[in-house]
Amino acid sequence: MPHYAILRLLLAGFFLYFACPLIPEATTTLEYYFWGAWLVFFLLVFGANLATLLRMTKPPVMEQEEIFERETDNH
Repeated sequence: MPHYAILRLLLAGFFLYFACPLIPEATTTLEYYFWGAWLVFFLLVFGANLATLLRMTKPPVMEQEEIFERETDNH
């Protein structure tokens, strides 16, 4: 189900859209650390979802499709 990864990428992009105008306004060291940590977290989220979308990693357990195999009696 790649649509969950696409939705998470869009949500991350939406948050970045609102954060971009505020990043250059940082004046104190604490603000620089905050925005630096925020951008690192954004890159981790974006990269993980992009890897899931490109099937480089397995999707989360709740998004994996179950494959049911028929059980047979082999005595």
